[in-house]
Amino acid sequence: MDTKGYNDLQWRKPGGCPNGSACVEVAALPGGGAAVRDGKNPQGPELVFDAVEWAAFLAGAKAGEFDAPHR
Repeated sequence: MDTKGYNDLQWRKPGGCPNGSACVEVAALPGGGAAVRDGKNPQGPELVFDAVEWAAFLAGAKAGEFDAPHR
């Protein structure tokens, strides 16, 4: 799946992203999936998740699975 068939995606940055800085952008896809891209390179590649993958990613992020190791 890719986002080429969706012309009206609403890309958004996280609320804590300072204006003008490079942040990750997310767009909701039909069916509950999501697309993620680099805000400083909006024409670049996108990661596309179906609904199950997106739910698993969010659950992992909330559980701290992607936190940097503490030193």
